[in-house]
Amino acid sequence: MTTYVIGDIQGCYADFSALLTQVNFDPQHDQLWSVGDLINRGSDNLATLRWFYAHRSVVKVVLGNHDLHLLAHHAGVGKKSRSDNFEDILEAQDANTLLDWLVQQPLMHRKGPLLMTHAGIPPCWSSDEALGYAAEVADILRSPRRIEFFKAMYGNEPYRWSPHLRGLARLRTITNYFTRMRHCTASAGLDFASKGAAAKAATLCGEMLRPWFEHPHRLRPNERLFFGHWASLEGKTDSQQFIGLDTGCVWGRCLTVYAIENDQYFSHGCDHS
Repeated sequence: MTTYVIGDIQGCYADFSALLTQVNFDPQHDQLWSVGDLINRGSDNLATLRWFYAHRSVVKVVLGNHDLHLLAHHAGVGKKSRSDNFEDILEAQDANTLLDWLVQQPLMHRKGPLLMTHAGIPPCWSSDEALGYAAEVADILRSPRRIEFFKAMYGNEPYRWSPHLRGLARLRTITNYFTRMRHCTASAGLDFASKGAAAKAATLCGEMLRPWFEHPHRLRPNERLFFGHWASLEGKTDSQQFIGLDTGCVWGRCLTVYAIENDQYFSHGCDHS
């Protein structure tokens, strides 16, 4: 058995299928973990989501920002951007079945010392704390209050964590860390302006900005964290502890999967021209 962890697919189903063929993925024996952003902007979102639903017994999925955006639209909340193209899912006959499954997925997965989230874990949280905070969001997503949450989900404030945060502001901040974080300060102040590998500014509110994984961290030394979301990194973190897997498939670069037991990366080139 091999456990594979795959980067952001974003609806690039043909590339996803080619990569599974390349690694000889066998659902009878193997498992597939996804760092989220299964859909949006690729050419076949529906086929991608249907594959994960059909193989739900052998996959582990954490929600990314695009997945949450789709779920919000399904709930009648959120503004559609020009680049959103998940109408194929929303208009499908099995949309409710697929999205009822998707909304049940967590923001964080942990198996022993192996951790997975979409964007990362801020330097101020231990893995135990992060798992608890992820459960708070999962609880509301799985409740009748999910529409209330989706209405409050969009926004950049508060930009910094405090354990004293309450209500929807607390849930929004937790969600932003798990699904939108890139650069931050040592006290986990989030920079939402920078999407590139380098921050647009050196500081935020007087504190130095660095990639979240370069700050002194509260994860245990033996813990390893798999994440996606940050295509401009091209998977490069210079760290054995923080494993970046978004290598820009939807942007025509490549789709990457990591085999945990073999400590081996596999990539499929994604030429969408």
